[in-house]
Amino acid sequence: MAYCYDIPCGGNAVLEQVVERLNNDVEVRTLWKASNVTAIDRMGYSDHGPTHIKIVSKLALKMLQILVEKGMKPNIVKNYGLGVSDAEVVVVLAASLHDIGHAIHRTNHEEMSLILAPPIIKRMLEGLYDEAERTIMMVETMHAMIAHHEDIFPLTLEAGVVRVADALDMEKGRARVPFRAGSINIHSVSALAIEKVRVVEGKDIPIHVDITMNNSAGIFQIDELLREKIEKSGIRDKIEITVHVPKEETRIVESLKL
Repeated sequence: MAYCYDIPCGGNAVLEQVVERLNNDVEVRTLWKASNVTAIDRMGYSDHGPTHIKIVSKLALKMLQILVEKGMKPNIVKNYGLGVSDAEVVVVLAASLHDIGHAIHRTNHEEMSLILAPPIIKRMLEGLYDEAERTIMMVETMHAMIAHHEDIFPLTLEAGVVRVADALDMEKGRARVPFRAGSINIHSVSALAIEKVRVVEGKDIPIHVDITMNNSAGIFQIDELLREKIEKSGIRDKIEITVHVPKEETRIVESLKL
């Protein structure tokens, strides 16, 4: 179970140590594996282990960095006087652990992730912060984890970017497992229609999301699933989305029997 969790730390020495610890932690790696046993092997869903957390971590970290460059303050800076580098650690930890509850069950996995996370977070931060700071880092990480739940509104910038990043992991590779397993429905078909997702710095709006589709069925994925996540992210006015629909569409389903 050797996972290469390569996150661009950008000179953040504490984040580098945390990422190294995540890579080498047997419990974390086992929970990532067990999450995929539940999601993929038992339920026919897409990856909720190493591939997913790597994508979400990179996207969330990138969005946080863009927003900070545009003058926004992470809440751990605003409310507790910690640094932007600490906000980056919160975002990566939250992205890394937000789905480990799948190891128990997909139903209520957000809450189950919170049950499993505290000792892991403490271990990842051991020796890097004093006890008070480590406690703040832990609860801020857990807030960012639970805020990816569709019914919970993020109260921090860090939680907002994790929520959006989780929703942006929607390229077609993420749907191939349930699709091949026979789950031919609007969810799997629309997910297979999403060819590429890119997050870049925008011109007038801080974050620009560029989505390329191979089939217009992908509109469902964007309108029904991504829209709600972004609307309830707390950073809706900081994000713009451009969707490219092809003139010639790729056939996703050849036939369907009911």
